[in-house]
Amino acid sequence: MIFKDALRRELSFTTGGVFLVLVTIMVTTLVIRILGYAANGTVNPEDAIVLIALATLGYLAVLLTVSLFVATLIVLVRWYKDSEMIVWFASGLSISNLIKPILQFATPLIIVIALLALFVWPWANRETTLISQRFQQRDDVSMVSAGQFKESARAQRVFFIEELDVDKSEVKNIFVADNKNGRLSIAVASTGFIQNSEGGEKSIVLRNGRRYEGYPTEPDFRILEFDNYITKIRSKEALAPAPRDREKTISELFNDGNPNAINANRAELLWRIGLPLMALGLVLIAIPLAYVNPRLGNYTAMFYAVLIYLIYSNLLNLTQNFVAQGKFSVFVGIWPIHLLALLIATVLIRNRINPSVKWWRRQLPAGLGKK
Repeated sequence: MIFKDALRRELSFTTGGVFLVLVTIMVTTLVIRILGYAANGTVNPEDAIVLIALATLGYLAVLLTVSLFVATLIVLVRWYKDSEMIVWFASGLSISNLIKPILQFATPLIIVIALLALFVWPWANRETTLISQRFQQRDDVSMVSAGQFKESARAQRVFFIEELDVDKSEVKNIFVADNKNGRLSIAVASTGFIQNSEGGEKSIVLRNGRRYEGYPTEPDFRILEFDNYITKIRSKEALAPAPRDREKTISELFNDGNPNAINANRAELLWRIGLPLMALGLVLIAIPLAYVNPRLGNYTAMFYAVLIYLIYSNLLNLTQNFVAQGKFSVFVGIWPIHLLALLIATVLIRNRINPSVKWWRRQLPAGLGKK
């Protein structure tokens, strides 16, 4: 009981520490990426923090899977290095006795991973898409603010208004630059107002100003004076786009009647179900993989751990792609990878119980398997 309590305690602290490190790395990467999108005008800078939080929530299942795998390895490797496993074995226990306490610790986290993959992952992706679409479909009047140059959603128009009276819908010292079909048009006026039209459309009416069309070096350059110049502002509601497979809920994946999306929905379902199964397989593999000779270095196990995770994850993604392409059904693709991981863990554990005698030789008839 002392060893089991110490094991659970160390697994808790180590898993929390690894998880915080991975979250920090993830958030740093997302900050760089999303701020780059904001600088390019793809997303609203004001939504950057929300998008970072949603992306982090979406990847929590993957981060927890890696944290659980790495933490199990780190704890057991330290036990081997500090000869604590020798005391464990001297007490009459084998490496198989580690399976139950480790699984007792890992089972709640695997359930959390399943919930995150099944519910939080599609919700976070959906909210991210809605925020991005809302920014792309914003109307031009929402960007009109006093004292700032504002670019329209399609980068075809630039507004500048020096003063804005929202109550009276009046504007002063207006600058509007349009770039359509490769032709530049600039309109300036000292006063104007915002006009509401039927159907919910809005326009800015410029009074007593000038309009410049073309470029001064070209022969078709024109300067026009006007009493009233109306520039339309498309006012429209942000339309919710059709959800992609990674944004659909479990019920939507099962009930989607679109024949073109059946394979993609099944592939997405395979990935979501496969993530907690992968966490279970990695934990079982980590138990025998953590063995190190106390006299040697402890980096070999971590190298194999990275290699195993990359292979496991890529095989899961490859299976998802095959199911999406209709090469085989989801029922065929969901079990081979996880069954192989379970077999590998079983073989390694049996070999680690008695490393001096190959377990498979004991299955052979007498006289076979000897040199």
